[in-house]
Amino acid sequence: MKKPKKNGKILAVSSGGGHWVQLRRMAPAFAGFEAVYVTVQPDYRLEVPDSRFYCVHDATRWNKVALFFLALRIAWIVAKERPEVVISTGAAPGYFAVLFGRWFRARTVWIDSMANIEKMSMSGSHVGRHADLWLTQWPHLAKAGGPQYGGSVL
Repeated sequence: MKKPKKNGKILAVSSGGGHWVQLRRMAPAFAGFEAVYVTVQPDYRLEVPDSRFYCVHDATRWNKVALFFLALRIAWIVAKERPEVVISTGAAPGYFAVLFGRWFRARTVWIDSMANIEKMSMSGSHVGRHADLWLTQWPHLAKAGGPQYGGSVL
């Protein structure tokens, strides 16, 4: 994967709960880059006080209207921020961020949630082919053509 230029911008995107915890545990890897965070819980802003932060409404496949508006909001954020890299631990916000990141020529990374022990998440299964780097945190889920296993975040 091509490295972003020094002091480039990383858009780090996740849903709440464990997705956010896993994303935040990768923060040391973002050192030297401008990290911009996108998630679904406004209180998470307190964990990244020195970074730009966006809060979006979460959505599921059961609410197509909410998914549409989430996609619009994520598209706007990606267009505004123009990151060199988009990284996500899931779910719906990260799915759209990876898709739109590709449109804006960002390098994209999808790391499927640690919670998905038996199979890839639905979001991960759909977005994996669009990500430059598609990872699983379980060795038995890795396969030729992706996802790859490179360890776990937790």
